[in-house]
Amino acid sequence: MKSALRNSRPLAVAVTALVGLPILLSGCGAAASSSSTESVSEISVMDYYNNEPDKSFIGDALTACGTKAGVTIKRETVPGKSLISKVLQQSSSKTLPDVLMLDNPDLQQIAATGALAPLADFNISTADFAPGVLSAGTYKDKVYGLAPTVNTIALFYNKDILAKSGVTPPSTWDELKAAATELTSGDQYGLAFNANPTYEGTWQFLPVMWSNGGNEKNIDTEETAQALQLWTDLVKDGSVSSSALNWTQADVKDQFLAGKAAMMVNGPWQIPSLDKQASLQYGVVKIPVREAGQTMVAPLGGEVWTVPQTGNKARQAKAAEVVACLNSDENQLAMAKVRNTIPSKTTLAATFAEENPKLATFTELVKTARARTGQLGEEWPAQATKIYTAIQTALTGKASPSDALKQAQGQ
Repeated sequence: MKSALRNSRPLAVAVTALVGLPILLSGCGAAASSSSTESVSEISVMDYYNNEPDKSFIGDALTACGTKAGVTIKRETVPGKSLISKVLQQSSSKTLPDVLMLDNPDLQQIAATGALAPLADFNISTADFAPGVLSAGTYKDKVYGLAPTVNTIALFYNKDILAKSGVTPPSTWDELKAAATELTSGDQYGLAFNANPTYEGTWQFLPVMWSNGGNEKNIDTEETAQALQLWTDLVKDGSVSSSALNWTQADVKDQFLAGKAAMMVNGPWQIPSLDKQASLQYGVVKIPVREAGQTMVAPLGGEVWTVPQTGNKARQAKAAEVVACLNSDENQLAMAKVRNTIPSKTTLAATFAEENPKLATFTELVKTARARTGQLGEEWPAQATKIYTAIQTALTGKASPSDALKQAQGQ
């Protein structure tokens, strides 16, 4: 998902990487045949990849999978902010597309309306997918969507700046605070993150909250207060710019690229931009945990592909073939490599990490990454709003972290 969208991450890639790139079709096994004898020559698809280069790359993948299924793809791309309202409107008017892409936090909301068909109806295999990936595509114990690739966030650091200051990449909160303080000088901040009042601000806070035992069902806890205290301390002591209250993840990346932040919290979709600056030497590690021994739990980003309940069994069967094709091993690897994302199948992870070392940390994190809707389902958006509201309240000094969380939880 794009940073301007719901808050998993834009999955940008270099335009030159996708020119002429073939989408592999082997292993795209057909889904169950429709009981209808209707001949289907075209199916409709809707997604929010309306910006290049993803628009063209995903379009090529869809076309190739359509060819494999023996159908022409009629594709519509819409702005991310408009997708859910359009889907709900189409659901009520019974005009849903045959294949629908959703940002993973939105799947449960749409599945709850009865608009989607369980993928088991079409014998689409869910074997080998990482637990978090399946959780993101599941509603009431049925899988409705699968993501070919996923993403998450980690800590990027400028190797030259850290080496010059004699600082090693931090692994605990104390080390992070000490490093951020040491690396702050003049117009250079030690760390940059996004704490804006959107789902994106919540997304960037989840790793420190979850890894410390915080729970989205109730944010008025000591564990979550400790995490918010960390964010607050970093801004209060000047290690993080107060502009973080308004920054997007793209803004955070720009600060890092300009050398105005020695470290940043961000995702792999930023790698193409970072690699364009030849002088920048950077590394990626897991976001620090409060104390050694804790497990870093990161949020799972990425989009799932679904088969809507259109009422036309023959078209649904063809749509399922396309969804299965997009999620084949070959296509997962092709998409992940070009789009700087991570294959969703655990059996592909080790090989992918070896062949793409810059994505190794993210590949490791995906193994334990958590779906934002895993516990709350369609209630997640309301709680995500409470989280970013509490972050804003605490970081602007209007209340202590514990009081900010208590106020937000009570809303």
